[in-house]
Amino acid sequence: GYLLKSIGSDELVRQLELAHHGETVIDPKMAARAADTAARLQRDEFWPGARQGLTQRESEILSCMVTGLSNRGIANKLVIGEETVKSHLRSIYRKLGVSDRTGAVATALREGIYQ
Repeated sequence: GYLLKSIGSDELVRQLELAHHGETVIDPKMAARAADTAARLQRDEFWPGARQGLTQRESEILSCMVTGLSNRGIANKLVIGEETVKSHLRSIYRKLGVSDRTGAVATALREGIYQ
């Protein structure tokens, strides 16, 4: 379970008893936040690729890849080093379950991350 430090002592005892009996306990505010985050991910309200686990920067790089930019072009556009681009690419490939740039772009288009 998950409880906040601000929980009262009586409520803490009650929640610990529930946990002891196998119940899952979670602070209502945290449960609401988790539900809101899940709903927003489903509606793609964060950034393209968030549902696939991409960071905002990885999403930007994937967008550049879809438009056909080279690593150097991506680095220049985002004002980062080419080695940084390559590091992000490895992470993107891992998260999308692909082994190369073509697979990443195909997945981005197929899954509707970018059009």
